[in-house]
Amino acid sequence: MNARTRLSPLAPAPERQRALALVTALGEAPRGEPGLIGREPELRALREFLGEGAAGGAARVLCGHAGTGKSALLEATMQAATATGMRVLRCAGSRDGDPPALSGLRRLVWPLLARPRRPAADGRFDAVRRMLADGRPVHGGQSWLSFAVLGLLESVSGAGRPLLIAVDDWDALDGPSRDALTFVARRAEGRPMAVLLTARPQRTPSSPLAGLPELPLGPLAPVRSAELLATRRPGLDAQAVRELLAAAAGNPLALLELPARPEEPVPWTPASSDRLAAALAPSVPLLPRATRHLLLVAALHPEGDLPVLLAAASRIAGAELSFAAPEPAERAGLVVSDGTRLRFGHPATAGAVVHGTGRQDRRAAHAALAAVLPPASVHALWHRSEAVEGCDPALAARLEAAHGHAPERDEPPMAVRLLRRAADLYPTPADRGRCALRAAQLAHGLGLERTARTMARRALRECLSPLGTLCAEALAGTGDGRRPAAGPSAWPVPTGAAEQEDALELVRITAAGVAGDDERAGALLAFLDGMPDRSADPRLLHAMATAAPVRRAAPVLAGVAAVRCLADLPVRDLERLGEAALMAGDAQAALDLCRRAERNHRLHDRPDRLPPVLLRQGLAHLALGDRGQGGAAFQRCAELAEAYGHAPHAAAARLLEDLAGALRTGGAVRPGSAHELAAARRSVRSIDAVLAVGTACALVEAGEAAAAWPALSSLLADPGTRATALFALVPFAEAAEAASASAEALAALDGVEAELGPRCPAVVAARLAVARAVLVDDEDVQALPERAFAEALSRSPGLAAALALARGRRLRRRRQVGDSRAALRQAAAGFALLGSAARAARITAELRACGERTGVGAPGMPRPEAARDLLSPQELRIAELAGQGLSNRDIGERLGLSHRTIGAYLYRVFPRLGVTSRAQLAEALRDPRTA
Repeated sequence: MNARTRLSPLAPAPERQRALALVTALGEAPRGEPGLIGREPELRALREFLGEGAAGGAARVLCGHAGTGKSALLEATMQAATATGMRVLRCAGSRDGDPPALSGLRRLVWPLLARPRRPAADGRFDAVRRMLADGRPVHGGQSWLSFAVLGLLESVSGAGRPLLIAVDDWDALDGPSRDALTFVARRAEGRPMAVLLTARPQRTPSSPLAGLPELPLGPLAPVRSAELLATRRPGLDAQAVRELLAAAAGNPLALLELPARPEEPVPWTPASSDRLAAALAPSVPLLPRATRHLLLVAALHPEGDLPVLLAAASRIAGAELSFAAPEPAERAGLVVSDGTRLRFGHPATAGAVVHGTGRQDRRAAHAALAAVLPPASVHALWHRSEAVEGCDPALAARLEAAHGHAPERDEPPMAVRLLRRAADLYPTPADRGRCALRAAQLAHGLGLERTARTMARRALRECLSPLGTLCAEALAGTGDGRRPAAGPSAWPVPTGAAEQEDALELVRITAAGVAGDDERAGALLAFLDGMPDRSADPRLLHAMATAAPVRRAAPVLAGVAAVRCLADLPVRDLERLGEAALMAGDAQAALDLCRRAERNHRLHDRPDRLPPVLLRQGLAHLALGDRGQGGAAFQRCAELAEAYGHAPHAAAARLLEDLAGALRTGGAVRPGSAHELAAARRSVRSIDAVLAVGTACALVEAGEAAAAWPALSSLLADPGTRATALFALVPFAEAAEAASASAEALAALDGVEAELGPRCPAVVAARLAVARAVLVDDEDVQALPERAFAEALSRSPGLAAALALARGRRLRRRRQVGDSRAALRQAAAGFALLGSAARAARITAELRACGERTGVGAPGMPRPEAARDLLSPQELRIAELAGQGLSNRDIGERLGLSHRTIGAYLYRVFPRLGVTSRAQLAEALRDPRTA
């Protein structure tokens, strides 16, 4: 089913490295290697099964739903058996109707009947021949037949060549053949034969196959599904890959057969194909008419409750349907019903059950759904539009007005559908162009690039305003590097709300293309300044941060802070605000906004839209110095991105996950391949700068700060990487100090401060102050951050830990050993909580150099018997749970607190107990009297 071009004998499958990009064309499989993608474990199990069968008899049931690859695995097993010298007999069931009696057995043993008879089996041979070839009944019936077939097969397998009996679609065989082959399978042991049956899952516990060893076939893993698409259907765009992965849900046949439709049909129906419908829903034509009506409306409105679907189906049938209507479909395994909802057994089944339905039947089903749904609902309007033929300006106006409610109800894809259908129903070019352009803009914001291009090109054929034309031109080139011919300096000044909306969409789309070009970026900023009444719009703030993240950091962060009623904002605007705050330098604000967006997506069960949010969360954690949380966010992002076909996000997340690991341990950063980096840039435009800054910071974490100085100084001086390097000001200062370049570093910090101007954001000013405290051995300079930026330090444990480290080293140089130890303990505890294991270990070594024993009970540290008395009850409970190995998030879930609150508690507990890692907590809290 999901085989490559050539099936080959079973052989050990090479171990594959984890794919960082999902949509990557595989090379040709080496000769002799298995060509089934994602079925390596099953191939190994079948190879072992053949060995068992040849040695002493074995039987297996290869069990899986339609389209999972049972036939392909059976074929591969047969080729492997032939290659090892086994004799193969095969037969297959038929799902096209009731097969003739004994047709399966006749096909299986016919090669034996056509050969000269064996004297030892004369009687059995003649009797089986009469029954199968001539159709004559024999004395003993089914029981005699089963024993006769077993004896005949045993005589063949005992002639020196082990036998493989391969039965495809056992459950679709005629009854006598099915019973006889089940009898043979149960008695294969002790005979040199292997019996392999493929069957779909049985829905009754009393299945005739019960007790036989099973090899279940589940869905392909998301990564392997994407690999199959890349191998067998190369050239699909990213949107098509995501749609196919979601609809196929790991089913190999669905992955290969589902059409990648450039546009949705009118009237709408789920996608399918002849072959897929025959495999997933062969029994639909045999179902009662009322049940087929119910399946049709359920496929067109899968989120509907069962009473609503029954009401719609009743309107089509012209008679009221009862709750017994879905029972025939349930018995056929097409749907599952709990009395309130009707759910298809597989996502692709919805298209299979209605495949081939006529246009008028689909229109009637849409009309019936529109009649039974609440009249003012978005779904009722959409179904009504699908039932209409020709133009309907009144309905088009209602669709256009309703599209704004879809994002508010967290259904942005539905908003695109409403606008696309409104563009169909309007009779005038201006109305059609306006709706088509708005649909393209929404689709682009959702990452539906193919839909955005299609609708933008459609809009360009209609009547648009000058700004609308520029926006459509930009969208029509989405994904191929094109940009409007006219630069921002030539854009007309928007007048009116509609033109301002087009202007904001235009700058959102083109801002990334002008970043790094001072002239075009300046023209874009001047254009944005011409819309002062939209200064708090998330699109404007995001575009401003993209074009000039350093120069415009202050107004961007002020605009982000000025946004009120975050709970009422669409989730896409929350994401834009979070990314704008991150680019402008406030990682904590970005983290808070991304967490809001994550909660929104989880609340509305949209895991497919989480990868970009988790990616920005991870970047914010890294910017705050929290390597542990950053790595966890990148890992979750990569898993979800791979599951839902977001190849660029998956590539970026895997690269950044490796970077977070290097920052934790001080190890080398894995350089990404050209393919990985190209994919990752589509997700994180600044990925090259992030990796370059992170690589230099990893050297600082490893204790090779002097080696990092050239790279960090160059990155801070380069306008293209300066925004990213501003997050690494403290490692920059540490590297300068180690390289004896403090004066040069201070001059660079002065230049940054001058560029930021008097409105330098507090979070950036705090980093500058801590960096100066590292470089200048002056008590007033080192005390300034705590006095002037106490709030910023409280929100950034990484800065607080770096400041404590600088203070501890200064006190150590001045031989103030006691105060130095306290500061270094605080720094070690802070870095340990942030997951900076390499740095915490080096600070522990510095503590030992100060004469302190860092184990429990060291001089100057609380004794174990007094340690528990130093903590409040809540602090003690949190410390005990952390000592048991629980993460901050796990502890927070137990105690009803956020993981950040848990981190703040532990940040205070570590220096109080004189420990620098979680591993020491349990020992520090242990009561020696219980030992």
